[in-house]
Amino acid sequence: MRGATALTRVRAASPLKVLNPRNAGPSAWVYLATYGGGLLGGDAVSIDVSVGPGAHALVSTQASTKVYRSERGASQRLHARADDGSLLVLLPDPVTCFAGSRYTQEQHVRMHAGASLVLVDWLTAGRVGSGERWQFDEYRSQTRIWRDDRLILHDGLALSPGDGALEDRMDRFNCLAMAVVAGPAFRATAAQLAGSLGSAAVPRRADLLIAAAPLGDDGVLLRVAGLSVEQVGAALRQYLAVVPALLGDDPWGHRY
Repeated sequence: MRGATALTRVRAASPLKVLNPRNAGPSAWVYLATYGGGLLGGDAVSIDVSVGPGAHALVSTQASTKVYRSERGASQRLHARADDGSLLVLLPDPVTCFAGSRYTQEQHVRMHAGASLVLVDWLTAGRVGSGERWQFDEYRSQTRIWRDDRLILHDGLALSPGDGALEDRMDRFNCLAMAVVAGPAFRATAAQLAGSLGSAAVPRRADLLIAAAPLGDDGVLLRVAGLSVEQVGAALRQYLAVVPALLGDDPWGHRY
């Protein structure tokens, strides 16, 4: 397809594998998966993504990132770069930490001032149906986003039962999400979300909590807490409804 983005180089080593499915649009899609269906103790996954000038790319996962029980813990690091005029959509499934697991992740994104970015990062309570609601030993996440040489977001989340029982502290919520949209392609979307969600009154016992904060004049940070993955996923799809048009196809498909 003329004007389409192509995957020009890919390399992966166990436990990570990279899939490049076809889609109906001109963007390049990459799905990350692990051979064991999740991360085992001692696994340290390192991911590097580079999107060239004017290219449009989606990076997602084949399923939720499961973190299995281990005292050694598992980790994941993402370094991504988006050049001028490019679009990078980081849209993974949520992380699901099993009881007794430990997980650490870092996400560093450097984007050109003319690039556009979607970054979604979310976490479930674990295997709720198996009685493992918020029963992991540790979860740590750090996200940094630079625009040219300016740091526009430094976000961190640390959850540990050592600071108090997570099941009690999380109250009724079983899924937490953070979403960032930034860049020229999202100027109108960011202004709309920051305006409508930033000033919206939320009932104290609402089943879905959503907050928004502006990131410059063409970006917004969303935070979502909900009772289920399906509920939070539906909210993300609603508020990021512009993404399928930009990619040329719907990355959510039949999900959520």
